[in-house]
Amino acid sequence: MEDSGQARPADPEAAGSLTESPLAVRKRGQQSPGLRAKYQSSGPGHCFKRVTLTKPTFCHSCSDFIWGLLGFLCEVCNFMCHEKCLKTLRSVCSCVTPSAVQVPVAHCFGPAGQKKRFCCVCRKHTEGNTALRCEVCGLHVHVDCATFTCADCRSCHVDGTLEQDTFHHHWREGNLASAARCEVCRRSCGSSDVLSGMRCEWCGITSHAACYLSVPPECTVGRLRCMLLHPACVQLDSRNFSKMHCYRIIESCRHELDNSDDVDPPPVASKDVQPAAAESGKQFLKVFDGDDAVKRNYFRLVSIFRATRNEEVVEAALRSFYLPDEPQDFELHELGGLQRLHSDDILNRNGGQDNRISLKDGGDAWLLRPRPRGAEVIKVYAGWPRSGAAFVRVSVSKDTTAAVVLTEVLSQLDRQEDESSFSLLEVFMSSKQVQRQTLTPQEKILDKLQGIRKLSLRQMNQTRFYVVENRKRAVQVNLLIGGLPPLLAREEYVQLIQEQLTIKNHLVTITHIYPSEGAVVLQVSCFSEAERIYMLAKDTSVGNKTLTSLVIPEIMHNKLAEDVCPLLVFVNTKSGGLKGRELLYSFRKLLNPHQVFDISNAGPLAGFHTFREVPRFRVLVCGGDGTMGWVLGVLEAVRHKLVCREPPIGIVPLGTGNDLARILRWGPGYSGEDTHHILVSVDEADEVLMDRWTILLDAQDMSEDGQDNGFLEPPKIVQMNNYFGLGIDAELSLDFHQAREDEPDKFTSRFHNKGVYLKVGLQKITHTRSLHRELHLQVDARDVPLPNIVGLIFLNIPSWGSGADLWGSEDDGRYGKPSIDDGLLEVVGVTGVVHMGQVQSGLRSGIRIAQGNYIRLTVSKPIPVQVDGEPWIQPPGHIIISAAGPKVRMLMKSKQKQKKSSAGAKDAGSESPSSRDAGV
Repeated sequence: MEDSGQARPADPEAAGSLTESPLAVRKRGQQSPGLRAKYQSSGPGHCFKRVTLTKPTFCHSCSDFIWGLLGFLCEVCNFMCHEKCLKTLRSVCSCVTPSAVQVPVAHCFGPAGQKKRFCCVCRKHTEGNTALRCEVCGLHVHVDCATFTCADCRSCHVDGTLEQDTFHHHWREGNLASAARCEVCRRSCGSSDVLSGMRCEWCGITSHAACYLSVPPECTVGRLRCMLLHPACVQLDSRNFSKMHCYRIIESCRHELDNSDDVDPPPVASKDVQPAAAESGKQFLKVFDGDDAVKRNYFRLVSIFRATRNEEVVEAALRSFYLPDEPQDFELHELGGLQRLHSDDILNRNGGQDNRISLKDGGDAWLLRPRPRGAEVIKVYAGWPRSGAAFVRVSVSKDTTAAVVLTEVLSQLDRQEDESSFSLLEVFMSSKQVQRQTLTPQEKILDKLQGIRKLSLRQMNQTRFYVVENRKRAVQVNLLIGGLPPLLAREEYVQLIQEQLTIKNHLVTITHIYPSEGAVVLQVSCFSEAERIYMLAKDTSVGNKTLTSLVIPEIMHNKLAEDVCPLLVFVNTKSGGLKGRELLYSFRKLLNPHQVFDISNAGPLAGFHTFREVPRFRVLVCGGDGTMGWVLGVLEAVRHKLVCREPPIGIVPLGTGNDLARILRWGPGYSGEDTHHILVSVDEADEVLMDRWTILLDAQDMSEDGQDNGFLEPPKIVQMNNYFGLGIDAELSLDFHQAREDEPDKFTSRFHNKGVYLKVGLQKITHTRSLHRELHLQVDARDVPLPNIVGLIFLNIPSWGSGADLWGSEDDGRYGKPSIDDGLLEVVGVTGVVHMGQVQSGLRSGIRIAQGNYIRLTVSKPIPVQVDGEPWIQPPGHIIISAAGPKVRMLMKSKQKQKKSSAGAKDAGSESPSSRDAGV
């Protein structure tokens, strides 16, 4: 199958291989585009022909090798299989995928990366090609194939328009791990050679395409049920917002998808294929599927012999656009120019003596049009849960209006209510956005269908009709506006919002204000007003800082099961090179994307606000020590507005040092572990308490006798979780930080980062600075003399500088054994870079100086300082360190192996994308 919009031939051998049309012996529901091949199958929509194999080939149904020289190929979607598999085939063809959609949900396409995957439309490799993947359901497609996908993504929230029945499996074909096992027959069902096998994108179970229909339809969500935010518990009014907006996904490649229909086929490609066509006696035709395609100059190349039956040409054109319609219902109109139609020059003169086309010079551009129809049968779906068939069939003629169709549908559905309580809804299931339009009672259905087909045949293939109940439900769209000046009064925030966004007070209410974060939450009761504010905020700056705008879902906490403790996930995509983005994708797939937040997009506040009324939840932070400090700082600021004020927090280490993750057993750094195992480990982790410390930095002009002579700058307060350093340790961090600021693209791996640290350290190897002459230390109101050191470090955790034990493990009668929840800080000194290197290698420990819970430092000269890896130059003055309120709850990874229940779930096929990558 060819790629669209790139002037590639649509299966050059297809048009000339068919010589007859056995339409009368096929059921209409299983018909594939155009003339049918004589090889029947039980898979809907396929059009198989026998082909001669010229290279090793695998069956897409059973994934076994096809022995011999003959196989069976679907001319529409490139499905290849054995002859014996034709009878048991269950996979549907790409052309009938829209008919299998349960609830239309748009995709969220982003860059697919370089992993070996298969396109779910044409079933060919995406490796090495420009490809897209859905960030929510894992659909992989070529950019050119994306226009032929439909809105069959996971339904992750309730939007109040179309109601879903019991929670069913969401099956996605192919791209499984090689080690995947079938849930039904327990045999291997994965393959790295072809697109085969089925996987539920909620519970993760896998199955053969021939077995998955035997699996009970209701999905139990699997091993991750206890931490997954069930879609029925999330409410979001999203009519005018794309799924990218709803899931807060940065639209890095959205322009590629939006412009995929606008691509002008390069003339070089046409030149490349035309000589081959001339040699083989074939002609390439440019075929458009409607007026919109002509306007965009979006066409498909169809290869035909110079003497070809008209039905075969139409069939090849339908097949190139993945249309499951009959060729006798369509005709081709020649285009004299791309902007003008010659309606009187019709290609298909089937009533004439010669039923073969005559190709004129230059007449290679054609418009595929439906023949006029006096009546037809349409499918109308119920917009509420019901047993039995999902739709009813209604016959419409030229005079049939929407009101007549509504009456007939309600009669077939046995609904006795007043017809005025229902409406007929037209739904366009585009892969980018589901568009809904309510039809007026007087609108004629046949005229509506003909109008859509004239505009685009592809659009008609992705259009449905629903009967829905009229409900006057109050619209409620929540927007989080960030980037405002912090620490203002409520009246000032109200005035700022009114001035900058010109909100309409009767439609917009400010429900929450977070002064410490400079953010407000708006509740908007009008879709168009919400969309206007959302877009305007992104183009508005206050105090040289651009505002941020996020759509916030509403969690219906009263619907959460008692045994469910949902997990709130924060991922810093700027940490760990490209690993942060892959983790974000993996967690969105394994969990509900509404519980996964990209912290680089407006910070942690959006996640905490979303979970503000959840009575019990856990937090997983994917990032370095700085990211952890950021999350803990925001949690401290908004704790009073949360029902669960002390959620336990786990870590996936993406930074360079990751000292906190090390002592909590989460490892020295993430290196591609299976994300499903990570989530199971979070579920089984133990809760521990950890101290946090407040550091008051009061910069003052200090005289030689230590007296204050006035403020140099306003005092500032920072929070410390791991350690606080002054001197050589902070100076190395500052040099590293400046090097990373100058060339951030080079700092994408821990190995490189540590190499830069080593280089900076070697440059400071002769550094001498006597801190005992510049610092005056008090611990618990006692003066503590300092030895001759160049670095002073205050430890809250027994890990420093990427896992070094700076305090040491020897017993010392003067001090107690350090602990992260003992309410004490350990004060340690280092004598230079060589001493620090010896500590890193485990040959020595630091110089123990003191242990206490209240520290006071007097600094007489400017000095480098760093808090949890964030360095700066601190002017002279006073520094006070004290406990920061209540201890925080952390999650420590259990020493025990994961329970058998999790292992069983994993064996059943709950692979995350990272595990599938390892399998291929």
